[in-house]
Amino acid sequence: MPTSSLTLPIRRLTPADLPAALDLSADRSWSREEHKWRLLLSAGTGYGIDAPPDDPEGGLIGAFVLTSCPGYGCVGMVLVARRHERRGLGGRLMRHAIAEAGDRVLFLYATDNGRPLYERLGFRAVGAVTTLSGAFVPGGTTEPGVRVRPATAADLPGILALDLPVAGMDRTHLLTRLPAFADALAVAHGPDGRLTGYGAAWPNAGTTVIGPLIAENPATARALVTFLGARAAAPVRFDVDDRHPDLARWLRARGLSGDMRSTLMVRGAAALPGDISRRFAPYSVALG
Repeated sequence: MPTSSLTLPIRRLTPADLPAALDLSADRSWSREEHKWRLLLSAGTGYGIDAPPDDPEGGLIGAFVLTSCPGYGCVGMVLVARRHERRGLGGRLMRHAIAEAGDRVLFLYATDNGRPLYERLGFRAVGAVTTLSGAFVPGGTTEPGVRVRPATAADLPGILALDLPVAGMDRTHLLTRLPAFADALAVAHGPDGRLTGYGAAWPNAGTTVIGPLIAENPATARALVTFLGARAAAPVRFDVDDRHPDLARWLRARGLSGDMRSTLMVRGAAALPGDISRRFAPYSVALG
């Protein structure tokens, strides 16, 4: 008699599960995002369900990653193998994520396919991003009063101090990984020399993702994107929040395009904390 996938245990993933996680991503026609998966499995906690013994394909048939900050948790990479879909595995994985989170506020970026499940589990939509990508074309002018340069180790305390009130949560364990994770990390200064923003660019499945990006104002955000985008070795990807329509128009004018949408959803609070007026790009839609 075939084994029911709903009775299989959910276990914690380790770095040794990376090949299986990549295979599961490919099964769902997602890119094999090895660099991002390595970060997720080190900065967060991965959970997965192994195929039953009578499944000839083997490997993982379900997975997700929970990345936590004090008081908050982000759920990402929720995946169920095609051959096991529509059997309740997605709901089981998400209920496990909710249980593991305890009293923490949970948030995630949902695809249109996943959103009904998350709504049934108590998540509510509080925003959305559009994924834009393409060869970045730098503009012919600079942003007056903004100086951007590569970050150094001495900038990390300033980056952490700038990030905390804008993100609304302590992301130290994520941001301290940026120098090793990113291809480029930049900081911006105003005329008085004060730190006014930072941004990172990192490689992911044939693109250069720009994020996180925190800036005091839109001009500083544009200056950081220009600095990072002009140095990108691959087409740029930028997940732009609906609440920054002017930035979206500017990015499209600089050569990026796209209409893939992800809905920001929250469970356990009316909204996420922080200051969206200065939060221009997430670290990743899998990390918030």
